[in-house]
Amino acid sequence: MTHDHDLELRPTAAQTEAALHPPAGRTGGDLVVETLCGLGASTVFGLPGQHALGMFDALRRSRLRYVGLRVENNAGFAADAYGRITGEVAPLLLSTGPGALMSLAALQEAAAASAPVLAIGSQVPVAGLGGGRHGYLHELRDQRASFRDVVKSVHTVRTQSQIPSVIAAAWESALTAPHGPVWVEIPQDVLLAETLLPQVTGVDATPHDLVPRPELTAVAADLLTRAERPVIIAGGGVVRADAAGKLRALAEKLSAPVVTTFGGKGAFPWEHPLSLRSWLEDRHTTDFLEEADVLLVVGSGLGELSSNYHTFAPNGRIVQIEADLGKLESNHPALGIHADARLALSALLETVGERDDPAAPERVRQVLAAVRERIEAQDLALEQDVLASVRAALPDDSPSFWDMTILAYWAWSAFDARRPGTMHSAQGAGGLGYGFPAALGAAAADPTRPVLAVSGDGGAMYSIAELATAKQYDLDVTWLIVDDGGYGILREYMADAFGEATGTELARPDFVALAESFGVRGVRTSPEHLRADLTEALTTPGPSVVVLPAVLRMFAPTHLGTS
Repeated sequence: MTHDHDLELRPTAAQTEAALHPPAGRTGGDLVVETLCGLGASTVFGLPGQHALGMFDALRRSRLRYVGLRVENNAGFAADAYGRITGEVAPLLLSTGPGALMSLAALQEAAAASAPVLAIGSQVPVAGLGGGRHGYLHELRDQRASFRDVVKSVHTVRTQSQIPSVIAAAWESALTAPHGPVWVEIPQDVLLAETLLPQVTGVDATPHDLVPRPELTAVAADLLTRAERPVIIAGGGVVRADAAGKLRALAEKLSAPVVTTFGGKGAFPWEHPLSLRSWLEDRHTTDFLEEADVLLVVGSGLGELSSNYHTFAPNGRIVQIEADLGKLESNHPALGIHADARLALSALLETVGERDDPAAPERVRQVLAAVRERIEAQDLALEQDVLASVRAALPDDSPSFWDMTILAYWAWSAFDARRPGTMHSAQGAGGLGYGFPAALGAAAADPTRPVLAVSGDGGAMYSIAELATAKQYDLDVTWLIVDDGGYGILREYMADAFGEATGTELARPDFVALAESFGVRGVRTSPEHLRADLTEALTTPGPSVVVLPAVLRMFAPTHLGTS
């Protein structure tokens, strides 16, 4: 008896011929790129190094598009953004030792933001694996150990025949909820040696669905249906699961107000009557959340930034839907549902009852009015005007990438993302230098829309070399640099805490002249002309830099008990 799946496993005549007579001159590097192609990759990011040359040489014999950056960490940020924008795995090709280690900060951000990055690094020759000190260039005692606490999974190849299966396993790991970065390392001699193995054609690496347990969603639905004051916190997991529509339908069915975390920007319409927006660093919002008798948390671990610096003390029951098992009930006891946000919200939609609460929109309006009154009492018109100018200039469907700078801190709370998955920042791991290289990755993913990057002058210096990348590939990115003469947010933190700042003042280049030296358009603007200058830059194809000299201030915190 012959089964259908047996027929599927039988190679065709063409496949048999290709397997028996593979092209000459192929190496282990070819097996890498063939596997990536077989898995559906179209673009890879990276930076070559001596041990990795076998992979890079193989790229010229493949259909893969290569986007090379000037610093490995920036290449990692670009891959991170590509993964966020497309929802697909972003391959990142790196070399051994220093090249690999330079990517760690970017991979930490990818891990915090659940971005599916497949980092493939080279290794010293096979003889050097295992911790012996052979004196190879770039040698580390245990390179894998450097990545193990950062990425989802670590994979080592020792023979060419392992390459397709190992890369497929890593690919599946990166795409299984929660998404995240993975690390594969392949010795130099394995990559360079000629191979007689057949060409890699199709590779299966289907991620597993993370389905909620039905008895848990039944209890959650009952709690939400019977709640008097239900509220929803929507995190980045809603955006990554493409579940914004499900979230809105559930909120409307329950008449439940929704606040989005900084990672969940765009998960719920900003102007919706039930939208509390993203004012999580405000005591009025915190108080409102504490008054909920049932709080549904979707795709968030309620970490430091999502809990007003751990001052949030809920009084009601919490239902937490989270794909990352380590975040489930990590900060507050809850009815924990380990599941993909979309699948769990779908299950809840099918089982919750209708709740009609005409007073809910009015309670939302009262909270937002109180927040607005607090901000308006602090003489922060410049900051609000600058953010409004950015919003007015940026097309609704264009993605934006924000570095760790004061304007980004404002944007977390006060910027209307308008579309799910269009606002991204480095707030997961909190490292500098994210904005511009990430925007380059997004532009490579979708060249049909202009992309905005926002940095301070301090963070911009991490990424200046990538102006060459932007010019080389003619990527449509506008880079807004807010030049305040130093690390502005750290200056403000230190002045508040110690009365004086240390180590925060910086000498800077002429950013406009520097951009022009790379062949990139540059303009110096002012708060009054920012909207017009940004609009022109965003509507003119190709890379550009807009420099805004301005000292911005943060709104007063509420987690310190002083406001």
